[in-house]
Amino acid sequence: MVEGRRNLEIREKYRAAAPHYDRAMRPLERLVLGRWRRLLAGQARGRVLEVACGTGVNLPYYLPEVDLTLVDLSPEMLGVAQGKAADLGLKVRAFEMDAARLEFPASSFDTVVSTLSTCTFTDPVATLKEMSRVCRPSGRVLLLEHGRSTSPLLSCVQDRYAAPWASRTGCRWNHDVLSLVRQAGMKPLSVRTSWWGIVCSVVAAPC
Repeated sequence: MVEGRRNLEIREKYRAAAPHYDRAMRPLERLVLGRWRRLLAGQARGRVLEVACGTGVNLPYYLPEVDLTLVDLSPEMLGVAQGKAADLGLKVRAFEMDAARLEFPASSFDTVVSTLSTCTFTDPVATLKEMSRVCRPSGRVLLLEHGRSTSPLLSCVQDRYAAPWASRTGCRWNHDVLSLVRQAGMKPLSVRTSWWGIVCSVVAAPC
């Protein structure tokens, strides 16, 4: 019941955000996130699933030969992503889907990608386990997330305002990303951080 209500709240927030999300995020993409997305998405190979694809900001960074499937909880965000894929000449499959209940058989994909989405999941560990389940044992899970800072001062501020920020935006900004990955049973193979640990890129082996 709680999870269903939470999903409805998230879907509504992103329905409202979809038309102007890219414009609002453009400065941050140019300053920080764009190069991180390029480095991460460029590692995707084979059959690729992007979970919580949003407006498709990662689409320009995938290699042209990947076989790409997109899923997102918000039909409005997914629609923007599909339009972007068409503009880029990319053939993608897109599904409205709850990341915590991926409707794919186990070991369906060579690479599973998710960026800036763990903060919105009702149960991030369970959702990461789902990503791991649909990834082949020899595959990789690629994550670009923001989370709890390694700076005591910044993490204190994040903790203090986490609840009101989450209520307003649907984003829980003080998760310990690496801890969540390990709790999901995945093995981090490569970890890069920036901005006092707030930005975290992880390449993980599925469990």
